[in-house]
Amino acid sequence: MTDEWNQQLSDQDPYETEQESLSLFEGDEGGLTLEQRKTLVCLLKQRYISCAQQPAEWRILMESEVVIKSRLNDLFLDLHVDRRYEVAFKRQAQPEGGGRFPTLLHDLAYSREETILLMFLRQRFRSERADGRENVLVDYDDLLGNVARFRPARATDRSGDTKRAANAVESIVKARILLTTPDRTRYRISPVIEVLLPLDRLAELLEWLIVQNGSASDGTHGEGLELEVGE
Repeated sequence: MTDEWNQQLSDQDPYETEQESLSLFEGDEGGLTLEQRKTLVCLLKQRYISCAQQPAEWRILMESEVVIKSRLNDLFLDLHVDRRYEVAFKRQAQPEGGGRFPTLLHDLAYSREETILLMFLRQRFRSERADGRENVLVDYDDLLGNVARFRPARATDRSGDTKRAANAVESIVKARILLTTPDRTRYRISPVIEVLLPLDRLAELLEWLIVQNGSASDGTHGEGLELEVGE
């Protein structure tokens, strides 16, 4: 009887055995492990994942990059992995012949104040990393002060400007570009800022701000940088 049972096990299709072991619920036809699925969901829900903040998901991504990328490709999404800064995020795939695929993402337009902060954070991060600092910190007052530096000379709504700057800081913290620290008045800049704002994009935004400041006398506060997110 034992020999017959062993023979049945050896004759069983290994692919079928693997598929059965991957089943997590009734009728489950998925081909990913539990850990791979969690990593895929994290990529879809979050703007990015990083080794520093999601070490378990980052490890699984590094081990299963091809299969996870293929699942994203099925949804017309591409996977961008920056190994230097150990961050990964999804972005909309573009058809080779032009046009646009159906998308799960939507365009998130950062405000003028948020765009100013992103530029400041990008420059601060690169400067301090060049000086050898691993963790780049920034104070809350410095953030507000940097936004104020770009206030047009004719702007009169100082209270409204300060409120918009504070809201911009809150928004960027929510996006996990600024990371909280035990000191509530100090933040750590996430390395993702380098990936989001390459040098050519930074130059474009600086030109945009110059134009904005030149036309800000009408009291409007236009939209700035646009990013695609899946939230």
